[in-house]
Amino acid sequence: MRAFPVMMPSGARYWTVLDGDLVVVPVADGFLRQVRFGRDGAESTTKSYAHSIALFLRWCARTGRTWQEGAGHLPSFMSWLQHAGSAVSGPDEAEPGAMVLAGPGAAPVRSPRRVNGVLTAVRSMTVHAVAAGLAGGDLLPLLYEVADDRDLPAAARDDDGRMAWRLRARHRMHEPEVPVDRASDEQVVALLKACRSARDRLMVLLMARAGLRRGELCGLRRSDVHLLADSRPLGCEIARAHLHVVRRADNPNGAWAKSRRQRAVPLDFLVVQAFDAYEMERMRIPQAALSDFALVNLSRGVAGAPVRPDAVGELLAAASRRAGLVPAVRAHQLRHAFGSNAADAGCGIDVVADLLGHASVSSSQVYLHPDLGRLRGAVDMVPSPRELAETAK
Repeated sequence: MRAFPVMMPSGARYWTVLDGDLVVVPVADGFLRQVRFGRDGAESTTKSYAHSIALFLRWCARTGRTWQEGAGHLPSFMSWLQHAGSAVSGPDEAEPGAMVLAGPGAAPVRSPRRVNGVLTAVRSMTVHAVAAGLAGGDLLPLLYEVADDRDLPAAARDDDGRMAWRLRARHRMHEPEVPVDRASDEQVVALLKACRSARDRLMVLLMARAGLRRGELCGLRRSDVHLLADSRPLGCEIARAHLHVVRRADNPNGAWAKSRRQRAVPLDFLVVQAFDAYEMERMRIPQAALSDFALVNLSRGVAGAPVRPDAVGELLAAASRRAGLVPAVRAHQLRHAFGSNAADAGCGIDVVADLLGHASVSSSQVYLHPDLGRLRGAVDMVPSPRELAETAK
C-alpha cells in the first residue's frame, strides 16, 4: 500500500492509495475524491490523508485483517504506529529481522500528534464508507462514543426540538502542550541579511510579517496586491496597503491557498518597501513583464515563471545555511512567528485567526500562551501584601 498522486484530465490533482499490485484501493480512493472535489479540500490535505490511510491498510494487510476488521482493533494499530519504524511500516516488504519493539526502553517512532492525525484520517474514511454503503453502520460505535442530546439543557439543543446525535472519538493519544514552533525575531533578521535578492527578502517578509503560507505566497497575483493609500479607484474598499489571499485552481506552479475563504491581510511599511525594491529588480527581467504572478523566477529556472512552492523551502534552507542557522528555518515557522507576534502585541484571538486564515479560532489558541518572560513580568506587577496593606490605610 502506498500513497500516489493523480492528475485528472481537467488538470486538478489529488492523492489516492494503491495496493501492492498498483491497483487503486476503492474505499480509500472514494473518500479521497470526496475530500478533494466534494468538499473542495486542498491537494495537500488528500496527500496527508492518503499517507495516513496507506499506513492503516498496510497494517491490516500485514496482520491478516480486512480494513473493516482493522477499524475494530484501533488500539493494536495505535501501538504499532507508535513503535513500528520505517523498516517495518514502509511501503516495501519488511526487512528480514525487522520487528516492532514496544515496552520499556523502546522509544516511540511517531509522536502522539502524528498518531492522532493518522487516526483522524482512518475514522473519516470509515464514516464515508458507511455513508456510501461500503461498510456496515456497526463500525461507528467501535470508533466513536455515540450519545444523543437528551441530557443537555434546552438551550444547548436544536431550536426545532429534534433529537441530535453527538460523536466523540474513542481512541486518541494525549498530546502534551509544547510551545509553538516559531522562528525567533533574531532568526528572521539573520535570514533577511542572508538573502541575495530583493525578491527573496520580500518572500521572507510576506511569511514573517503577513503570515502567508507557502501556497498562498506562490499563488499571489499582482492584481491581489494593493499598495495605495486609497484603493477605491481599483474597486477595493479596504483602506491602506494590503493584499488579498485568493484560492485559484489554475495556478501553473501548483500553488494552492488552503482556506476557501478569501481574506485581506494588511501590510506594514517594511513589506511595502520590500515590494518597491523587488519591483525595481523585476523590471530588469523582460520575461517577467508578461506574468501576473507577484513572485517570479529571476535567475534560476525559467525566467519570469511563477515561483514553485517547493522553491520556498530551498530558499529558506540556503539562506539558513549562509546565516549559520541550524536547523534551517522552515516556512511555517515564519508564519508561526507572525501569529505569535500578533498575539503578543495584544491582538484578540479572533483577529489572529482572521489574519492567518484559520477556519476556527481554536487553531489560533496556540499563540495565546505567554512565554516565561511575560509570566514573570505579570508576577512582578502584583503588589506585595505589605504594599497592599499600606495602600488600604
